[in-house]
Amino acid sequence: MAYTAHFKVWRGDSTGGGLVDYDVEVNAGEVVLDVIHRIQAEQAGDLAVRWNCKAGKCGSCSAEINGYPRLMCMTRMSTYRQDETVSVTPMRTFPVIKDLVTDVSFNYEKLLSIPAFAPPADLKPGEYRMQQVDVERSQEFRKCIECFLCQDVCHVIRDHEENKQQFAGPRMFIRLAELDMHPLDSADREIAAQDDFGLGFCNITKCCTEVCPEGIKITDNAIIPMKERVVDRKYDPLPFWRRKRRVAERSEARV
Repeated sequence: MAYTAHFKVWRGDSTGGGLVDYDVEVNAGEVVLDVIHRIQAEQAGDLAVRWNCKAGKCGSCSAEINGYPRLMCMTRMSTYRQDETVSVTPMRTFPVIKDLVTDVSFNYEKLLSIPAFAPPADLKPGEYRMQQVDVERSQEFRKCIECFLCQDVCHVIRDHEENKQQFAGPRMFIRLAELDMHPLDSADREIAAQDDFGLGFCNITKCCTEVCPEGIKITDNAIIPMKERVVDRKYDPLPFWRRKRRVAERSEARV
């Protein structure tokens, strides 16, 4: 059954903007993206919105709906009362390009800065061998659709623009964790996570896990285990003593 909903949609660009009111028809079974498209088609032809698959798999239509980071294509209108005002605003953490479209290039720059998979030098393509349990361990992280809702909600960069140089964010931490769990990856991901990507800034509020549309346990399965391994490497005296002893033994062997 159709009804008329009241929407407040943020309109503007990098110089500023504000919420604009729209009364728009809503039909049974529709999602927020359907309504945004109807506003675009019938009332605001110049409304800018990023979208692609409308199936919750491309991560394009990320926005904040009534202040909560969500995918517009996966947020049913039945979630809200018919007399409730629905506000749609761009992701707050990233610079606005126009209306609901934000510049998320920060995330891709951080992803590009993560060193690629580095297999052992003595292994040739086709010689990689892994246990199935090792393959399955990181599969959860491969579900990421790069909607960047976890990045948007993370208070370390949401409330502190100055931290973006030092802090990579939850999306990058699951990439680092995925590589670190790979039995054939030879790069030192743990120290890099702490020193180069700001793992220590995260104080485990789990807000990134809460907003993930793919249900990835970002905090429990990626960030916390990575933090534990970093602490073992950097602060546990026993591994430190063992590394120091190995270095001394290698030096003696060379002599």
